[in-house]
Amino acid sequence: MNLFDVYPLYNITPVKAVDCTITDENGVEYLDLYSGHGVISIGHTQPHYVAKLKEQLDHIGFYSNAIQNPLQVELAQKLGELSGYDDYALFLCSSGAEANENALKLASFHNGKSRVIAFDNSFHGRTSAAVAVTDNKKIVAPINAQQVVTFLPLNQIDLVETELQKGDVCTVIIEGIQGVGGLDEGTTEFFQALEKLCKQYEAVLILDEVQSGYGRSGKFFAHQYHNIKADIICLAKGMGNGFPIGGILIAPHFKASYGLLGTTFGGSHLACAAGIAVLDVIKSEKLIDNVNAVSEYFMKTIQQVPEIIKVKGKGLMLGVEFDFDVSALRKKMIVEKHIFTGSANNKNLLRILPPLTITTAAIDTFIVALKESLAELK
Repeated sequence: MNLFDVYPLYNITPVKAVDCTITDENGVEYLDLYSGHGVISIGHTQPHYVAKLKEQLDHIGFYSNAIQNPLQVELAQKLGELSGYDDYALFLCSSGAEANENALKLASFHNGKSRVIAFDNSFHGRTSAAVAVTDNKKIVAPINAQQVVTFLPLNQIDLVETELQKGDVCTVIIEGIQGVGGLDEGTTEFFQALEKLCKQYEAVLILDEVQSGYGRSGKFFAHQYHNIKADIICLAKGMGNGFPIGGILIAPHFKASYGLLGTTFGGSHLACAAGIAVLDVIKSEKLIDNVNAVSEYFMKTIQQVPEIIKVKGKGLMLGVEFDFDVSALRKKMIVEKHIFTGSANNKNLLRILPPLTITTAAIDTFIVALKESLAELK
């Protein structure tokens, strides 16, 4: 049997990773400034994280959600404390797409409506409703396209209100900072008006913080820069540092009932152990402080590179934009300079999503390699 060929692959086979360094089968070391789509939050094979998972495996790795699991309660309490949402409820699942899927479903149960407002260049996942609210026709199959979704440009609140006035909008879903779309984001004025209008027209405001959450933006959630609260907040990626875990934070005005939401693997003992370890390390190592310090350093040092026309994003969720397609540059950085970065729908943009443990010395390494690569490509 062969693998279903849907991924273009670099000829690199990682066999070991520590913190921000990945080592391949030939012993070549790579600087990881991408974290596998922003998944690695506290560094590869972080000691507390590894110990927590090993210890949990010695006890119990999985059982269904039909039994008591105190680890879920511990995870919820620690997440509430660190995020500032301790009055919200947590539903656990296994991925960002599943988180968004459940958020959309819960919103529709809540108000009985079905139309969704999403935004241009959005990405919310690849499953049924999640992919329908993703602005990429190439990955939306006909069976997904039956969802009723209206896509609008960011930061045009009048267009949002025009749609909400029609009375059939179930929910507005928006990323704290767009990831795959290219690091664009709503302004504070836009987010605050969006929160107000959703309340006025009884639409559920869903904040997709799957990539922008867990401290990556320099706050626990990116929308906290705008002094707003969402009805539902979607989590995954950095939540488990590589172990599959996702979840949604649900405001107190939503009522739970047995069978309303469900999952097989979500909230397993191993997943919770991973999630608890991540929160422990973010807190004990003050990683959000590190995000802000390194981000400030990055913004200063990147000015040494005149070819860059703009740096988008916040914290360690950054996009370095040029006036040319960066495909060749990104390939050179990976293959020759041994530095992983990411791409986006914006073909002129390099995505920088390192582990939250990254150092200023690693940023210096990146800047030197970037300058050399740009010179060589000329």
